[in-house]
Amino acid sequence: MNLMEQMTFTNESLVGKNVLTWLDFNQSEISNLLAQAQYLKENPHSKSLAGKTLAMVFEKSSTRTRVSFEVGMVQLGGHALYLNSRDIQIGRGETIADTAKVLSGYVDAIMFRTTAHEKLKELGDHASVPVINGLCDIYHPCQALADVFTILEEKGRLCGVKLVYIGDGNNVAHSLMIIAAMMGMEFVIVTPEGYEPDQEIVEKSKKIADQHNGSVTLVNEPSKAVIDADVIYTDVWTSMGQEEEFDDRYKAFQDYQVNEKLLSKAQTDVTFLHCLPAHRGEEVTAPVIDGKHSKVFTQAENRMHVQKAILQAVIGFQ
Repeated sequence: MNLMEQMTFTNESLVGKNVLTWLDFNQSEISNLLAQAQYLKENPHSKSLAGKTLAMVFEKSSTRTRVSFEVGMVQLGGHALYLNSRDIQIGRGETIADTAKVLSGYVDAIMFRTTAHEKLKELGDHASVPVINGLCDIYHPCQALADVFTILEEKGRLCGVKLVYIGDGNNVAHSLMIIAAMMGMEFVIVTPEGYEPDQEIVEKSKKIADQHNGSVTLVNEPSKAVIDADVIYTDVWTSMGQEEEFDDRYKAFQDYQVNEKLLSKAQTDVTFLHCLPAHRGEEVTAPVIDGKHSKVFTQAENRMHVQKAILQAVIGFQ
């Protein structure tokens, strides 16, 4: 029996809970969300959140986050309200605390895509409805949940799967590391010197991995790291807000491109993942991201399914 078949869903423990980082969750809760995401992928339309409203507050631009949350709420019978920070009072000096209290009087949950984790924490502290992290500078939890959901679909299990992340030790890497450790995976992160993930998050992830028969390893050499890899994952070398660092980053990451030669060192059925948007010819070559091992568009679609599971769990449904 594989992990997907073992999962059952209960929602009572997560109603009203903020989803800011997977460090606040346990393996059972993650497993429940994955099981419900699978159910929702197979049964997309319902009235489970009829009459419920999600406020989506964006400080950073988005394709996948906005569309997946908005369509997801519609499929669940609810409504999503798009709020650009430049068009509401939070962009004109109103405090985050006041914004949290005002929105809590109107909506059933708030999704915030922001520049700083501290803003998310402040919003969560003052809102009386659940707050979901749509992305911040330190974490990207919804992306990571979609990532492991995709891996589970492809491999039929998570425990023992070797996942190699190659690139910047950024928000995507942090959330992926945490959830991989929690699900008992063998997580290897490969970065140039000076671009490693946050050391505190690494140490916390290693402790989590020890509890679940997983592992977290940091290395600087891609070609050795990918040997026997079940999954290879990469992200852009220069994220939003880092444009002025482009030249330095481009130089530092030259030997960290995922190409056909690197992919050939992994398992023959290796899966390639990328959170998108991708820059073909930089962090990944076109033959890899557009090739038979790539599941990046399934991965992107799965953002919607896991987020629907999160919405149901934290808002509560009948």
